Amino acid sequence: MEALSQTLELPQSGPTGSALSHLEGGLSGRRYEADQLIGVDPSDGKPLLARYDLEAAIKTLTPAGLAARPAGGLWRWHELLPVRSWESVTYMGEGSTPLQRVRRLGADLGLANLFLKRESLNPTGSFKARGMAVAVSRALELGAKRLVAPSAGNAGGAMAAYASAAGLRATVVMPSDAPSANALEVLIAGADLVLLDGLISDCGRLARAIADRLGAFDLSTLKEPYRVEGKKTMGLELAEQFGWSLPDAIVYPTGGGTGLVGIWKAFDELETMGLIGAARPRMFAVQTEGCAPIVRAFDQGSRFADPWPDASTEAAGLRVPGAVGDFLILDCLRASGGAAVAVPEADLRPTQARVARSEGGFVSLETAAAVAALPYLVEAHRLDKDDRVVLFDTGAGFKSEPPPIDLPAAVSADASRWDEVVERLARQNP
Repeated sequence: MEALSQTLELPQSGPTGSALSHLEGGLSGRRYEADQLIGVDPSDGKPLLARYDLEAAIKTLTPAGLAARPAGGLWRWHELLPVRSWESVTYMGEGSTPLQRVRRLGADLGLANLFLKRESLNPTGSFKARGMAVAVSRALELGAKRLVAPSAGNAGGAMAAYASAAGLRATVVMPSDAPSANALEVLIAGADLVLLDGLISDCGRLARAIADRLGAFDLSTLKEPYRVEGKKTMGLELAEQFGWSLPDAIVYPTGGGTGLVGIWKAFDELETMGLIGAARPRMFAVQTEGCAPIVRAFDQGSRFADPWPDASTEAAGLRVPGAVGDFLILDCLRASGGAAVAVPEADLRPTQARVARSEGGFVSLETAAAVAALPYLVEAHRLDKDDRVVLFDTGAGFKSEPPPIDLPAAVSADASRWDEVVERLARQNP
């Protein structure tokens, strides 16, 4: 039991050693005090980004120092996270997800070095656990008592779980057609759930009204500074898992885009600290043809993405018609030599099944969209067969609505009837 407690527990008190120094406008470049509850940049309504004293951080955040921290998940990187006291940290095992080389799936897709970053193994079944773990912990530290967020599904479930763990009241505003698993996840964690007939953008407007009327702190995507810090740890882990180098390409299913922004931010911080070099992976954002504002803006050469009208896709996490951090996403795609690609909606379910039958497991439709993009990227010569390619498995399959598969009829418990069952299986699988 002593060994188990050492594995699962973090320090319960004292300073974390966070090197957080200030906040900075992602577009304006203006500097703001970090130790206040704040949403977007007051000067332009764009995202705020956390900045750190990296010279101070590198004194303890070294490869050797990290190797001596086998436990703690994403909180192993506490110098580069914004929470200042261990008392405020809400930890449920998030982070430190495996990087799995998938040879069968890679061979099937013509890629010799395909890796899956298994974010579906986080406590709430998706990468959203990372962002909410850090954002909820920091909101608690700064005095928030009530939280609110719009969500297409996974973020709402994660916020409900971490708010409950932190002892905070939470309200999630979710499209009425969001996956039922996500709605149940919110309710079982004790949060208030509002189902709205509309898109995630409509949910955002109601969440803002709730925040204004009830004094709740709004944790909407990139409308506060700290969800991106949790997502940033995906990039930090990736560098460590590749031996302080980076892959050739990253393929990422993109809705609000916090993950891409965070990963890119992680690489910049690691380079400044001297832990990696200047080389960067080509970053690829994947959307579906029914909701592709980032793809359209990328193709048009625009720095900002106009909202997508009548957004529609079964991949709920990709049904985001407009992203407040659009310019940050597009900047990173272009700076990396990457691109944005939209896949046909008809590819999602077949790809989900293809992955499950080729070493990839039961993945979400968002992950399936990213996998579906790989043949297009190979055909367009944006990926080479020998490239080291990391695809982010952002959520487990059970977090999406179930595929339209009929279950077989139950067979009799009478052993005299089992010969026909075995014979049928033999005919199906010669």
